[in-house]
Amino acid sequence: MCVKVKNYLYQSNYSTKVPAKFNKQERLCSKKQIDLLFQKGSSTIAFPLKLIYMETELAYVKPCQAMFVVPKRSFKKAHDRNKLKRRMREAYRLNKNALYEALNLKNKKIILSFLFVGKKAEEYKEIETAIILQLKKIEVALKPVK
Repeated sequence: MCVKVKNYLYQSNYSTKVPAKFNKQERLCSKKQIDLLFQKGSSTIAFPLKLIYMETELAYVKPCQAMFVVPKRSFKKAHDRNKLKRRMREAYRLNKNALYEALNLKNKKIILSFLFVGKKAEEYKEIETAIILQLKKIEVALKPVK
């Protein structure tokens, strides 16, 4: 699918199968699940993001639940933290389709936590490339070994 924006032609990464939304069912809010994720989850790093993920047995509406964390230690001002979280959510929202398709094929449910580990605010493009790398790593980890 090609999209034309201000005389530029963009090739979009998302299909029309999964709506490009990030609604309440996709947010990780459960305190118990968050604690379990940080205790027993696996992690990967693609600077400036660290991803902690874990398979879960709970029956969620969506195949994946995610949360986005920017530490107060690194970014004192709330508007800086919020800006980075908005950038991470947007990049995830637009690029989650391949992961959802892989999860639906395997009939698995996972929970994710994206942590911003950089010390300075990054542009959207760097955050998007890091999220795409992280999502591809999860897809590879979910593939069955033949």
